[in-house]
Amino acid sequence: MTTATTRRPGERRISPVFLGIVAVMAVAGWAAWTGSGSGNAAGVAVFVFVTAAWVVSLCLHEYAHARTALHSGDISVGSKGYLTLNPMKYTHAVLSIVLPVLFLIMGGIGLPGGAVFIERGRIRGRWRHSLISAAGPLTNVLFAIVCTAPFWLGALDGVPDTFRYALGFLALLQVTAAILNFLPVPGLDGYGVLEPWLSYGVRRQVEPFAPFGMLAVFALLWIPSINGVFFDAVDAVLRALGVHPWDTYWGQQLYRFWQGTSVIPPLNG
Repeated sequence: MTTATTRRPGERRISPVFLGIVAVMAVAGWAAWTGSGSGNAAGVAVFVFVTAAWVVSLCLHEYAHARTALHSGDISVGSKGYLTLNPMKYTHAVLSIVLPVLFLIMGGIGLPGGAVFIERGRIRGRWRHSLISAAGPLTNVLFAIVCTAPFWLGALDGVPDTFRYALGFLALLQVTAAILNFLPVPGLDGYGVLEPWLSYGVRRQVEPFAPFGMLAVFALLWIPSINGVFFDAVDAVLRALGVHPWDTYWGQQLYRFWQGTSVIPPLNG
């Protein structure tokens, strides 16, 4: 009889779907690097590169949750396909991938998605539960550090402006995703970090609001005063990492190529 601990072939093998997304990201990144920096062609290359890279980061975010859960005691994540990096295996593929991409296109922010289903009853210890929740946004932090490495290392000589701006905008998405994910709002990872330390009564009272936490945050960001405070914080983090608002602004302009921005000025223009 097959036991719950039996590992099925391929349950930890990287999915061809994920490898395909990475390939699209690489090709689009090459196109953005070699493009002229003006016209719709450069914008399309940046759009595809940033969108594909954003989906890759979403996959890695969910993988981090699942992998940490696996090492914390939830061996069911393998049979659910969460370790293959295939976004189609998520509990809510639309919530995890489609909505974050739509929010990216609409608002230019990295709104977090969800979710892999973790069988929390298999896991013992508050710290393990908190670490599982923290693993996802920490992946966004790592992704942001990688994206901004050429900036804070002073290694941008020879990097085409178009690709530089694309990296700047991608870094902005990762920073916004990390900050939003760490908010102590029900349904977001920040609350998941705190939840194991709350009383049973408080958890029961908060539980009904969890499905609406992400949407509530998105709605609040439409309030100008809140939006301003949030992006001031994002800008402060990016500046500390060497990314200037010029980089993120023109990265977003290139990304939104359909708005008709045809000429992107050089950095010193």
